Formats: sequence, C-alpha cells, structure tokens
Amino acid sequence: MIDDSRPIFVQIAELIENDIVDGVLAEESQVPSTNEFAAFHRINPATAAKGVNRLVDSGILYKKRGIGMFVAAGARAVLVGRRREDFFEQFVRPLLGEAGKLGISGEQLAAMLQLAGPDSGMDLNKAKEGAR
Repeated sequence: MIDDSRPIFVQIAELIENDIVDGVLAEESQVPSTNEFAAFHRINPATAAKGVNRLVDSGILYKKRGIGMFVAAGARAVLVGRRREDFFEQFVRPLLGEAGKLGISGEQLAAMLQLAGPDSGMDLNKAKEGAR
C-alpha cells in the first residue's frame, strides 16, 4: 500500500479519504488511531499523525477529546466534489483538447465513451470503429 514515490503522510491521508469515499468509513464514525496506522503500516506514529492532522485541518476529520478522530458530517460530499473537480481538470479537459485537435465532435466523443463504457459489453476496438 505505502510506496516510496510520495510522502507517507500524504498516502495515509489518501487512504482515509478513499475509505470515506468508498463508504468504508461512514460520517461520524471513528477513524483508526495514529498508533494503529503506525503499527499496521510500520511507520512512525508522528508520520501517521501528520496525515490525520492534514484531514483535520481540511475539515474532513474532527477530534473528540480523549476519544479519537471521527469523520465529519458532509465529509464524503466534500471529497467527492473535490475529486470530480480534479477528474475534470486531469482527464476531461485534456480529452476535449485532444478530441478538438483530431476533429472529433462532441457527439462522436460521446458515442466513443458510450461504446467503451464498462457496461456496454463492447471492446475498445469497436469503440474506435464507431468514431470513424
């Protein structure tokens, strides 16, 4: 799970975010302690705390004194909203830019996406053919 390519505290925060988005951690549910994260991932507790505190600072988690950290109300909606914005900037904008360079219309692009979708039962080669 943890890799050396990015800071560990960022990865801990992302693991928690993923669990919230996936519904593993519900709003108002308790998050594992920093010591639990540290033991499980074999990292320094201070590193785990830095990842958790990053989410506290952004309002995704909150602390109940003497009890632990909890998922804030509305945290999932905030995370999903952020990820949708990131998805748009990282994938949709470049996709539209490349489609424009290639002369692919919005309708053709929509048809390609429909054909290549996971529920379509069609493969990518057929989607490519549909774009012509």
